[in-house]
Amino acid sequence: MEFDARWQGLLSAIAIGLLIGVVRERAHAGDRTAVAGVRTHAVVAIAAAVAVPLGTAVLAALVVVIGALSLASYLSTRGDDPGLTGEVALPATALLAAYAQGEPAVAAGLGVIVAGLLFAKQPLQAFARKVVSERELQDALLLAAAALIVLPLLPDTPVDPWGVLVPSALWRLVVLVMAVGMLGHIALRGVGARWGLPVAGFFSGFASSTAAVAGFGERSRGEAGLTGVSAAAVLLANLASLALFAGVIGTAAPTLLRASAWPLAAAASVLVVAAALGLHRGAGSDALPKAPPARAFRLGQALLLAAVIAAVLLLSAWMRHLFGDTGALVTAMLVALAELHAAAASVAQLAQAGDLSLDHARWGVVGLLAASAAAKTVLAFASGNRRYALHVGAGLAGMAAAAAAATWATA
Repeated sequence: MEFDARWQGLLSAIAIGLLIGVVRERAHAGDRTAVAGVRTHAVVAIAAAVAVPLGTAVLAALVVVIGALSLASYLSTRGDDPGLTGEVALPATALLAAYAQGEPAVAAGLGVIVAGLLFAKQPLQAFARKVVSERELQDALLLAAAALIVLPLLPDTPVDPWGVLVPSALWRLVVLVMAVGMLGHIALRGVGARWGLPVAGFFSGFASSTAAVAGFGERSRGEAGLTGVSAAAVLLANLASLALFAGVIGTAAPTLLRASAWPLAAAASVLVVAAALGLHRGAGSDALPKAPPARAFRLGQALLLAAVIAAVLLLSAWMRHLFGDTGALVTAMLVALAELHAAAASVAQLAQAGDLSLDHARWGVVGLLAASAAAKTVLAFASGNRRYALHVGAGLAGMAAAAAAATWATA
């Protein structure tokens, strides 16, 4: 077994050296500039594999020598090739070959990744310089900072007298909204305008399905021929909103999400069917959505949502203290008329803390969907033509009814 393990590590090291060396060789095919190619990388990989059993000092000395040779190569070729990729790749080959003596599978996988990065030089450069805008890069960095820097620093214990405000839980919802906005932006950038209003409607639902109802309603009023497609786009926007609704519940109370899985699935199915009917009626329309917004998400909106959620949590806890579970649910449903996800977070937090029974919380989820559907139906009649409003209202009412029926059936 020991003999086989040593040979496996050695063969992995040689494969890593050959793979990276071939990529580097082809990158400089035809160049007169001296470059570390197949033979150099393969020899370095073998040397590193041999140095491992000889001891740490030998391996460290080998890495120092390879680093010195890479520096010398850069100094002699920087006039023709100012990049550092080739010089960095050579020590990387040595380290991966050494790592392969203990973890050959992992080292081989990392070797493939390194070779892929080296091979994809032009596509990666084009993506970084031409595809991604500066604003989108700022948004990505902001999202990374929110998730990887701010979130770990926040406390996991309540900071209010009723025990419902947990800073880390609230910030996770902020990160969720930002991440969903980023994913929707990337997807819309990827499909472009070719797929028309339904795709734009779906991704707009991650930002605000209420705004989608009003926006597409105005479109249906201005262009009657787009009524069916506009209604479908709004129902798909509400499908996206429902997915975010489930994500908010799952983040705050995984148990409640599992208990509400069938009602949420039934609600989503109705939205899909109603949207498909709208697309069928609007077949043949070649209307295209506007280009995706420059911002992937707006931090202010995410922070405002967190503030609203915090206020709703405190109000629901206070109402529950005064009137019991009924008071908390009524408060949440009133909030759902304007902001569904904030109301969902309040119900989920109360359920997770044990301040609301699971059965009441499940029916609370249905109540939130019904309240939101009622408010959006009124908005559809106010913003769009009659056929648009009836289609949207029927789809949203069917969503709430399906959730209620599934909740009753699984009680």
